[in-house]
Amino acid sequence: MAMPTPQAPSLLLRGLHKTFAEVVAVNGLDLEVTPGECFGLLGPNGAGKTTTIEICEGLTTPDSGDVELLGLNWRTNAEELRQRIGLQLQETQLSEKLTVEETLRLFRSFFRRGITVEDSIKTAQLEEKRSARVGTLSGGQKQRLAMACALVGDPELLFLDEPTTGLDPQARRNLWDLLDRLKQEGRTIILTTHYMDEAERLCDRVAIMDHGRIIALDTPPRLIASVGGEHIVEFAATSHNKGANGAAAVDPALLTAIEGVESHRLTAGTHQLSVRELHTAVPKIFSVLASQGLHLDEFRTHSATLEDVFVALTGRNLRDE
Repeated sequence: MAMPTPQAPSLLLRGLHKTFAEVVAVNGLDLEVTPGECFGLLGPNGAGKTTTIEICEGLTTPDSGDVELLGLNWRTNAEELRQRIGLQLQETQLSEKLTVEETLRLFRSFFRRGITVEDSIKTAQLEEKRSARVGTLSGGQKQRLAMACALVGDPELLFLDEPTTGLDPQARRNLWDLLDRLKQEGRTIILTTHYMDEAERLCDRVAIMDHGRIIALDTPPRLIASVGGEHIVEFAATSHNKGANGAAAVDPALLTAIEGVESHRLTAGTHQLSVRELHTAVPKIFSVLASQGLHLDEFRTHSATLEDVFVALTGRNLRDE
């Protein structure tokens, strides 16, 4: 019995480079995304996410490297690729004088096949705004309309660049629900975001970018597990014996010797511990601080996130410039 032929990757990047003047935006990037996967590309501003996406979309030409989408490339298959992919740019500029329905009819005319304008309006949950001019829509409604424009050609591969930036929490959740439905339909989605909760909620796998390179790639749970502990404890303490940076002088060895404490980091006067079990580690942390004559100014805990993965890898926060 013949074995089934493996599906070609929806996206395949090999040795991708792109430089703007003296700035290296993408630096030897390799990436493979499988069909039906929701893949997140994460990183701070300037990490190279948008440049990578624009190269994949055919909007920017790489200096070197190979790009394949659905087994095709932009050099020889540009017209076919435009018919098979959908994209939502970081800032989508639509004519504010057209209505929602007119906008979708215009975009539908660009494709040989696709979904009906009626279905695209329903997908974006804009039935009540069908006759409204684009200029009168709220930010969340405009984002849903931009998503509908990206979907009207019934794409196999969908690129979404920061789709929820600037939206209020409710509008973000509404867009998440729409993305959930698209995932259930089996579409391949490439998503860039700097919202870690968004990536954890939506993505099957994520790649964390920094300075044009991928520095970590796995499922969100596995990346978070790589931090070493399920929880993060942060505190600031004061005493009469202060370090040069103004923080209380705490011996890191005393903290990392506590059972369940996996790692310690000191950033801008705040101590950060990765711990396995809060209920056993926290009382011992308090005891160590008390034995050193230290007083807590701040104390907080949270479950480990992708943000903590980035901090562990780089020493910086994702939203640091």
